[in-house]
Amino acid sequence: MEEQLRKRIRQLIQNEVVLATGCTEPGAVALCVAKARETLGREPEHIQLLLSKNVYKNAMGVGIPGTGMIGLPIAVAIAVVAGDSKRQLEVLTVAPEKVEEAKQWLANNASRIEIGVKDECDKLFVECVCTAGEDKAVAVISHRHTNFVFVSLNDNVLLSNLAVEVLQKELKETTGEEESPLGDLKLTARMVYDYSTTAPLEELEFIYDTVKYNEAAAQEGLKGYGLRTGKILMANAQGDLVHTVVARTVAASDARMDGCTLSVYSNSGSGNQGICCTLPVYNYGKEKGCSHEQIVRALILNHLMSIYIKSGIGRLSALCGIVNASIGVTCGIVYLHGGCFEQMCYAIKNLINTIAGMVCDGAKPSCALKMSTGLYSAFVSAELAYNNCVVDATDGLSESDVDCSIRNLGRLGHDGMDEVDDTILDIMTHKRN
Repeated sequence: MEEQLRKRIRQLIQNEVVLATGCTEPGAVALCVAKARETLGREPEHIQLLLSKNVYKNAMGVGIPGTGMIGLPIAVAIAVVAGDSKRQLEVLTVAPEKVEEAKQWLANNASRIEIGVKDECDKLFVECVCTAGEDKAVAVISHRHTNFVFVSLNDNVLLSNLAVEVLQKELKETTGEEESPLGDLKLTARMVYDYSTTAPLEELEFIYDTVKYNEAAAQEGLKGYGLRTGKILMANAQGDLVHTVVARTVAASDARMDGCTLSVYSNSGSGNQGICCTLPVYNYGKEKGCSHEQIVRALILNHLMSIYIKSGIGRLSALCGIVNASIGVTCGIVYLHGGCFEQMCYAIKNLINTIAGMVCDGAKPSCALKMSTGLYSAFVSAELAYNNCVVDATDGLSESDVDCSIRNLGRLGHDGMDEVDDTILDIMTHKRN
């Protein structure tokens, strides 16, 4: 593979695998509030938020780091009291005394916050309007969790990429396509495999940084967060390798979704996807006695395959992100077993036909359960694959060509689940309890 192409792929991974604290949707909301608050230049008297239904859904029930609370109001309060937009997706990482200050602010000013859903917008959309006296500051994030497309103070427009937004909307309406994080980089499963297995090792070592952070979250999670999924599974693992690997991985999700303050490396805008793309192949490779190089290449393969698959599904979807992340995992497992490219393709098809219907019903502590389901299925799919067993091309979403199978999954997640999203949000906002 030529050097220029390798550089582009490496940059793609570095763009998509970044540090984040807490769930990335309330993180994006807090980031947008922080920017509007900074632009206003003083404490707002009123804060209006308009969110896409996907962002709204993912921010309703998830723990906010270090607060012992769930949901958007406390995230907004932290952004007002101590938010710094330069911190990007680590904007919710603040000192304990600032958390207490934010709680007090919220207790006194909850009525200042107004949160609603915006119907016609990108699936990842946050608009914040902060007002004080006659002054009004507006900040808008769209497409990516840290991508500001508009900032203004009163009649002074400080940033506007709305023309680009209109062009992207027109592109979607006329062709059905959206801007992809891949840009004009035409990835295939073969390219992902070739890059991961043949690029010079020194160009790939950066991915090992994910291990330190995500493993720390796993250690914290084993103390017992959320549903204690990882802690309970570990207590019953009895030395079983797969059970232990799954337990260690989902423990990190337990911690993250229940408000742990530790940052993790995310993938495609999701901390859970980043955890899933890192810890299983790292711990499995370590326990199997694989070399450092094998583990690094498996990590690259896992993360890059997930990015490739997620690009067809879209940044936010009613299809759970554990689906694409688990497909990355099954590829990494096949590689660590010494499997070939064809066997990796078998594993991808097996897993697509297993967990393609897993829906996202919001970010919450029980996301660890979905992660465990994806991971157990990833191990089964890989085991079948390196025994040369694959689902038939006539089965479900599968086709003979692995990239066609991946595109079919993308269609399901991007186009086929729009009404599912509406139904899930309606259910979540009309519960009787």
